[in-house]
Amino acid sequence: MTGWTWEYEGYEPEDERLRESLCTLGNGCFATRGALPECAADDVHYPGTYVAGCFNRLTSDVSGHEVENEDMVNMPNWLPLRFRLPGGEWLTPDTAPVLEHRLRLQLSAGLLERHTRYGLGDGRELTVRQERLVHMADPHLAALRTQFTATGFSGTVEVEAALDGGVVNAGVARYRRLDGRHLEHVHTGDTGPDTVWLRCRTRTSGIRVGLTARLTADAPVTARHERTRVLQRLDLELTEGRPAVVDKTVAVHTSRDPAISDPLHAALHRVERAPAYDDLLESHLTAWDQLWRRADLDVPGESGPILRLHHFHVLQTLSPHTADLDVGVPARGLHGEAYRGHVFWDELFVLPYLNLHFPEVSRALLRYRHRRLEQACVAAREAGRRGAMYPWQSGSDGREETQQLHLNPNSGRWLPDHSRLQHHVGSAIAYNVWQYCEASGDSEFMHTKGAEMLLRIARFWADSAVWDDTLGRHRIKGVVGPDEYHDAYPDAAEPGLDDNAYTNVTAAWVLTRTLELLRSLPEPRRRELVERTALDGGELEQWEDVSRTLHVPFHEGVVSQFDGYGDLAELDWEGYRERYGDIRRLDRILEAEGDTVNRYRASKQADVLMLGYLFSPAELTGLFRRLGVRLDDDTWRRTVDYYLHRTSHGSTLSGLVHGWVLARARRAEAWTFCQEALQGDIADVQGGTTGEGIHLGAMAGTLDLVQRGLTGLETRGGALWLDPVPLPELSSYGFSLRYQGHWGIRLRLERGWLEIAVPSSDESPIDVRLPDRAVCLQPGETVKLALPD
Repeated sequence: MTGWTWEYEGYEPEDERLRESLCTLGNGCFATRGALPECAADDVHYPGTYVAGCFNRLTSDVSGHEVENEDMVNMPNWLPLRFRLPGGEWLTPDTAPVLEHRLRLQLSAGLLERHTRYGLGDGRELTVRQERLVHMADPHLAALRTQFTATGFSGTVEVEAALDGGVVNAGVARYRRLDGRHLEHVHTGDTGPDTVWLRCRTRTSGIRVGLTARLTADAPVTARHERTRVLQRLDLELTEGRPAVVDKTVAVHTSRDPAISDPLHAALHRVERAPAYDDLLESHLTAWDQLWRRADLDVPGESGPILRLHHFHVLQTLSPHTADLDVGVPARGLHGEAYRGHVFWDELFVLPYLNLHFPEVSRALLRYRHRRLEQACVAAREAGRRGAMYPWQSGSDGREETQQLHLNPNSGRWLPDHSRLQHHVGSAIAYNVWQYCEASGDSEFMHTKGAEMLLRIARFWADSAVWDDTLGRHRIKGVVGPDEYHDAYPDAAEPGLDDNAYTNVTAAWVLTRTLELLRSLPEPRRRELVERTALDGGELEQWEDVSRTLHVPFHEGVVSQFDGYGDLAELDWEGYRERYGDIRRLDRILEAEGDTVNRYRASKQADVLMLGYLFSPAELTGLFRRLGVRLDDDTWRRTVDYYLHRTSHGSTLSGLVHGWVLARARRAEAWTFCQEALQGDIADVQGGTTGEGIHLGAMAGTLDLVQRGLTGLETRGGALWLDPVPLPELSSYGFSLRYQGHWGIRLRLERGWLEIAVPSSDESPIDVRLPDRAVCLQPGETVKLALPD
């Protein structure tokens, strides 16, 4: 990694899946993994193309059970382009001697470059250089330029390009017992040998797909049609030392696209109108340059390039084009098939970053949730509750997509999956609504769609709370917190835990904020909302009561993860580390032994400590005070230490949250966890999972760690609040942000100094609040402030 370049030297089959994920190219509408175009899907390679929001539902037989799953569909493969000498085998790194191989991801340009030198015997070599883009200006275009150079000979190279509709979802080994055949009615055709097309549709969701390809070279092209593929072939005459070029330009449309009548018709017209490769490249580079200016982040040292890579993948998954789509935040990006492309709570780690750079994208992602509000209300009614119960896993229509069974690869057993009990996802949605509106100043959204979501989520929490006469407090029972290891009490007949601290405190926050919002709404809008939801004064009194009396359990002087956590057995951490080495997936290890993690004080990831991630110390203390519970600095410090020693970090989000919480507490070990968050995907610390798709929440979270975690940046009360904390390993950095109509506000932190520059505009001044002073900055003004020790 050097500056704006991410490079891999040599061909390593065992690393290919990881490289393909990290070299994925996308534009917010679709993305294609960084697989080699001459290689078909097998145990080493997995070319995959995914269109945002395109799902399909299938039923499979698993161990005698009918299991229904909705998956993000692996779309027809546009990438294939293979080559060989006449009469020889097709050349791939797995079948021919590789003398040199290099992949280079150009982050500034959104380009994947490939250089491979094949040995052909008798001193002959064929050098293949490729440059690939998924167009950031036109979100339906992609292109591949291939350059062939002969050394030690002159002669013919046969080239075959294809569009392949025979693909399946098979990118995750543990899902392969499930039906992955999502495409049907594959048809192919051409408008002449240079331009071919493929159309198909998804089997149950009925999404129609149109794919077209134009092949350009200094040689005649012929087309041939097979059952699920269309091929283009040409014989390229090579003169030794003189490069010959083949350009493949592709257009992709689906029936979910706006302003089209037919996907194939739209794709044909788009590829016909597409300019030559060099012109495509120019507009693509311009679009990326504009993106980087809006999302500028300058961090020196080794962390800088890693953060830039994370930045790149966030922008590829959720670009300004996303603002026009009905999609959520896919937890694993558009980079692979892990988690089946579903939407979890990861937006909690993504939207705070987007709010301050691309608020229009945040709004679109929240509208995805609002469009599924009705389905969330249906789910609540079916569970015997009022309000909105959002699903832990969401896909196309907002119903619960969490699988009924999941496979433990360690034991080979299919086990019940109770993660659907993570109802705290509703609080995450409410939190994101609030944070977006504070950062953007979008009062229209807050007063309409935002208010509707907050009210329905608050109603769900109030209705979920039950009064306990013994405690004299309300309780929320039968849930699962962010720590997915614990989904039941030991030997319990039913799943679920009582009084998960994170769930209860965030529920209290939702109720408090919703009451605050209802009081501040314009009277006509408040009346509309009350009438529409049949809200009455008695219900509001109940919300007020519940928001002050939800139970927060404690044990041994620390906040309990849930009621009864302190009664669990201690785990022999050192013993398990000695026996297994990597124990991040402790749940799988124990289940394979015939045991269960539910018996132990052992967490997969931050749970209680998530409260320190979401809320500043002052706000968290205020929340506990409202609940009638004292949370002083010593209690919080003991709580942090307690769970630090009982967490296996089986989620990429765990290192991020621990690093954030420790940095805010000015703890020396903060950097260790920040490093784990930075290394999560590039080093594949979860043991092979990155090859199935990146971890988008963790990537975006590392950006936000710099943007908000280290700076203490909050957007509340119409002001920017800053409370920087020193992190010696990251003591100098700068970034730009967008805040309530101000574009390109620049913040720069050096040792002991904070510089803020507000570009010229006709917007109102910005109030900046630091712990020891307040500053009002006019547009066009720059200020440099000394920070307290």
